[in-house]
Amino acid sequence: MTTRRGTCSCGQLAVTCEGDPIRVSMCHCLACQRRTGSAVGVQARWSKDRVTFEGQSATWVRVGDEGTRITFHFCATCGATLYWELEGSAEHVSVAVGAFADPTFPSPTFSVYEDRKHAWLGIPDEGVEHWD
Repeated sequence: MTTRRGTCSCGQLAVTCEGDPIRVSMCHCLACQRRTGSAVGVQARWSKDRVTFEGQSATWVRVGDEGTRITFHFCATCGATLYWELEGSAEHVSVAVGAFADPTFPSPTFSVYEDRKHAWLGIPDEGVEHWD
């Protein structure tokens, strides 16, 4: 079984994920662009019982476009967002793919809010579910 460890920038906050993610997705919403400082947010979702957490996180809650509350856990030392939980989906946790610092991490199979995607950003047509 695959074990992956992700950390914040300074290493104080960490997650260890067992097995393959349920889904790897990319989000083009403006909130994810602001949160990541990038053109897209990329996250992997696991069943929460497959994830262990280490360190102390600070939290910030925002309400998504569809009214769902999202609780983001970030490092109070370096500020990096590491993982988050969606209201109504207590059995899952999403982890920022960049936290794994692994260029061999599985590619996204789901792309959402593509109507807000930067025009220069390419997404494979094959093997990816597309949502505006």
